[in-house]
Amino acid sequence: MSSKDFDLIVIGGGPGGYVAALRAAQLKLSVAVVEADHLGGICLNWGCIPTKALLRASEINHLLHDLAPFGFAADNPRFDFGKVVARSRAVAGQLAGGVGHLLRKAKVPVFEGRGRLAGVKGGRRVVEIAVKAGGTESLTAAHVILATGARARVLPGFEPDGKAIWSYREALVPEALPARLLVIGSGAIGTEFASFYRNMGSEVTLVEAMERILPVEDEEISGLARKAFEKQGMKIFSGAKLGALERTGGALAVSVEAEGKAHRIEADRIITAVGIVGNVEDLGLDGTKVKVERSHVVTDELCRTGEAGVYAIGDLAGPPWLAHKASHEAVMCVEAIAGHHVQPLDVTRIPGCTYCRPQIASVGLTEAKARETGYDVRVGRFPFIGNGKAIAMGEPEGLVKTVFDAKTGELLGAHMIGADVTELIQGYVIARTGELTEAELRETVFPHPTLSESMHEAVLAAYGGALHF
Repeated sequence: MSSKDFDLIVIGGGPGGYVAALRAAQLKLSVAVVEADHLGGICLNWGCIPTKALLRASEINHLLHDLAPFGFAADNPRFDFGKVVARSRAVAGQLAGGVGHLLRKAKVPVFEGRGRLAGVKGGRRVVEIAVKAGGTESLTAAHVILATGARARVLPGFEPDGKAIWSYREALVPEALPARLLVIGSGAIGTEFASFYRNMGSEVTLVEAMERILPVEDEEISGLARKAFEKQGMKIFSGAKLGALERTGGALAVSVEAEGKAHRIEADRIITAVGIVGNVEDLGLDGTKVKVERSHVVTDELCRTGEAGVYAIGDLAGPPWLAHKASHEAVMCVEAIAGHHVQPLDVTRIPGCTYCRPQIASVGLTEAKARETGYDVRVGRFPFIGNGKAIAMGEPEGLVKTVFDAKTGELLGAHMIGADVTELIQGYVIARTGELTEAELRETVFPHPTLSESMHEAVLAAYGGALHF
């Protein structure tokens, strides 16, 4: 096989693309990656990783201003905002370099540039690359995985200008902390930025068009999140309709109609976080059988498109828009290409995590969705105020909620809000993946004292057996 002919070419080097390449190399497939920007994709460079670094800084700032209950005092705690931002960029840079190291170690060549499908030659798929350094280059392969990800959806009238109106990119590298911030959209991205900036000291207003914030979460959990955010001083408007943007000098103002009242919100900066659109442009899809719906490539349960030998994974292939979903699809897709028997991905077994304060995590069906689907459900709840470790940590704000099928004992869903729940949710994910019932979960021994005991108690509560509340 020539240096330009491969078993597999992966277009995109994010958490879907680079993982696909690594797994292909493990399976002894010749593979190449085409990446237009930075290895690691949006997640590593402009999403998951740098936001967590910023949120960690905001947690520290919050703790420094709330030391009295622990017996400590800090006089006039302050921070260097530039260094806070610089650390987050350094963390992202370190991990992006790590991805490059892993690909070199696996002997996977990386072509820097924009790749696109360019037909078939001699039974091989042709990928044409607009090389970053100039010129073009052509590669061929039996299979091509499209993993180009997605980008922020633009809200008409609120197009990011890099100065007053930000997308997630500008929000990650601000020159200064805005005194007044308006966040439009209360999904995971909007909520995390609202939480970060509020905990760093900005006055934050969160606006959501849906009837409640965090609309994909269980209604009870989103209600508790709203109470927590408002307690922190955040202003929230849900079921909101935005009016026109006004600019007066360096200040911004937006009229909002919510809950039957008109409001005027003044801000120094605006973050728009109203969803994402797939990067389907200039992929050479015209003339192929690849189908695109609502900016996302349509695939079957094994990531195959309508065009033989062409696959799509990750954000490009639609929701849920999660890095771990992309990585799982990458492995599944490559193993199927290699001829392995694979299990299609069940999206109800994919956890969702939001790293605001307090954290939110979930897996499976919400209570409302379970009832709507026709299940007779048993619901268990256990608050963190009944958990010894939570109280000792000074984090008594939280709830664990379980939803079971009353007939079979199947765990249909689990929903959590509170400290470190993004680390805890995996226990319920394993239970869903292993098809465990309430019987096995009730018999599981949880260590003491841990926050995870609340997970056990929430299971017991669904069957009338909670012990500590």
